[in-house]
Amino acid sequence: MTTLSTDVYKQLAELNITLPPVSVPAAAYVPYVQTGNLIFLSGNIARKDGQAWVGQLGKNITLDEGKAAARVVAIGLVGTLHAAMAAKGKTLNDVTRIVKVMSLVNSTADFTDHHLVTNGASELLGQVFGPVVGAHARSAFGVAQLPMGACVEIEMIVELA
Repeated sequence: MTTLSTDVYKQLAELNITLPPVSVPAAAYVPYVQTGNLIFLSGNIARKDGQAWVGQLGKNITLDEGKAAARVVAIGLVGTLHAAMAAKGKTLNDVTRIVKVMSLVNSTADFTDHHLVTNGASELLGQVFGPVVGAHARSAFGVAQLPMGACVEIEMIVELA
């Protein structure tokens, strides 16, 4: 059970979030790998209306849109995590820590608010898992391009009970 008795599924319901199914990998990789009590979730790209959420921060995607895209990615990552946990007979309530989030933001060379875009994911994880379990280390990078022209891609490392 998560610290402070946060019921993750109750939090998801209160936020009106329905978890999506695991995204099918677009290349030669798997959605997640578990080693010991850590699950490494592969990068997920932002999607809008079932397609890659295409664009570049500082060019044709606003900061608020980027933050919303990062939130969508975090929801997808939680969906993948849910599937990974279910495969082991566990639930999201067995997560003891969101350890690390790494965010890649498709941006122009002069865009410098990658950390604010990534807050869309970090804030969602805090809301869902609570202020202790959801607090995590993080990196946010600007990149020249992402797969399928997506505006944001995020990967995550999670610790299990």
